[in-house]
Amino acid sequence: MGTAPGFRVLLVTDRSRLGGRPLDAAVAAALAGAPPGSVAVQLRERDLPPRELLPLARDVGAACRGAGAPLFVNDRLDVALGAGADGLHLGEGSLPPTEARRLVRRHGFDLLLSAACHDAAGLARAGAADLALLAPVFPTPGKAAPGEELGLALLAELARGAALPVFALGGVDPDRARACREAGAAGVAAISAVWGAPDPAEALAALVKETGTV
Repeated sequence: MGTAPGFRVLLVTDRSRLGGRPLDAAVAAALAGAPPGSVAVQLRERDLPPRELLPLARDVGAACRGAGAPLFVNDRLDVALGAGADGLHLGEGSLPPTEARRLVRRHGFDLLLSAACHDAAGLARAGAADLALLAPVFPTPGKAAPGEELGLALLAELARGAALPVFALGGVDPDRARACREAGAAGVAAISAVWGAPDPAEALAALVKETGTV
């Protein structure tokens, strides 16, 4: 497994869960209880066109900087560069990490790259990225069909053989986060475990605690 980034929890945004609350305010509140550097944020609002995503990325980026959290933008290199983000997340249908890295450097930047994957082949394709999001590790209602989850044993096998740090995504909550780390994951990524909790800051702090030194 490659060298892990400084953070160990990746908080993925979902403004549809916020009841109309501004996303930047919600992110700032969630990060308030997490030590600086322990959490990164992935802006994943895939329904927004670039003209709406860019100002949102700038606002969320300001909230992240205030909390010492790197910001990744989903798929849009132009938005990531325009917002001064720290990283770019690549879905399986996005540019290959090698090509994304070339384009980033052509523009004189050096963003962190994360890449989504679901199996060993996906991890191999993600090799030029800085980290991989492996999913779904656990059952995720409305996402993975029953039986499609990877489970801890396969997570451990894939993390051991990966050339880059692997973050576990899909059904990860504080109770499962430590098991993911013990299985070899460099960290975990979460959506509903935080945004679906009564207190997102408390839930995020619990994830950080459970992904501490293993």
